[in-house]
Amino acid sequence: MQLITFDPYRTLSYARTEYIKPELMNNHLDRLIAADGILFPQYWQVNALLYGLKKRIFPSPASYYIGHDKVEMTRCFQTIAPQQVPWTIIEANTATAAAQVWDSMPLPFVAKIPKSSMGDGVFLIETQADWQRYLAQTPVIYAQEYLPIDRDLRIVWVGNRIIGGYWRIQAEQGFYNNVAKGGQVETGILPPEACALVEKLALGLGIDHGGFDIAMVGHHPYVFEFNRLFGNQGLAGMQDKIDAAIHEYLAQSWGDNEPDNPLTPDLGDEPNLPEAV
Repeated sequence: MQLITFDPYRTLSYARTEYIKPELMNNHLDRLIAADGILFPQYWQVNALLYGLKKRIFPSPASYYIGHDKVEMTRCFQTIAPQQVPWTIIEANTATAAAQVWDSMPLPFVAKIPKSSMGDGVFLIETQADWQRYLAQTPVIYAQEYLPIDRDLRIVWVGNRIIGGYWRIQAEQGFYNNVAKGGQVETGILPPEACALVEKLALGLGIDHGGFDIAMVGHHPYVFEFNRLFGNQGLAGMQDKIDAAIHEYLAQSWGDNEPDNPLTPDLGDEPNLPEAV
C-alpha cells in the first residue's frame, strides 16, 4: 500500500509512507487521490478527506468525531454501557442549570471542560467557590460523580485489540492520576472486567486507536474517556508494538498482505490476557 501521513512522528517506521504538511494538503490533491489511505490527519482535515476526496483514514472517523469532545464521548458511552459510566450531568452553562446541578450533585464532585486532555480542564468541586471558578471557564456544564479511587487504568486499543496498558497512581498533590499531572505508573495484570469494557466500547463505537481511561471500584469498571492521540510516558517499549499492530490492522482492513509484499512482521502468538508493560 502507498500511504500518506500527516503526522511524521507517529509513522517514522512505516514503509511506503509519504509525509505531507497538513497546511499544504490542497497543494497535493493528486497524491492524496492516488494514495491507498491517509494516516493521522488533523481534526480539521477529516471532512475534506472523507467527503471531498472520498479517502479512508486512520484512525477511524469515529475515533475522531467521538474522541474530540467529552460530551459526545459520554453520550456515546451511555448508549453502549450505561452501567459503566459514572453519573454525569450535561447542561448548558446557564445560571438556572448551574444552580440545579449544584443542588443535585453530592460534594465533592468532578467538573470538566469538554475539550481538554492530559488532566487539564478537570476540577474537583468541594465548595461554591470551586464551582464558580469552573463555571467561569467552561462553555458547557459537565459534572460527574466523584469515584472513591486513588488510581485508574490507561488501556491502549489499536486496530481491533488491546495492545497493553498500565495503572496510573494518584499524584502526590492528590486527585489527578494523569502521568502529565504527576501520576505514577505501575505495571501489572490488567483486570479482565476493564479489558472487556474497552473491547465492548471500541468495537461497538468503531474506535480503532485510543487510550481508554478506566476506573475500577471493586470489580466494577467505569469509563471516563478515551484519547485518540495518547502519550506513551507509561509504555516503555510499547511504540514498536503499537506500530506493528497498526500495520497488521491496515493490512487486514485496507490492503493485500501477501508474502511477497509483507506489511507487518510475524509477531507470534499473543497472550489471551494483556499485561501492563
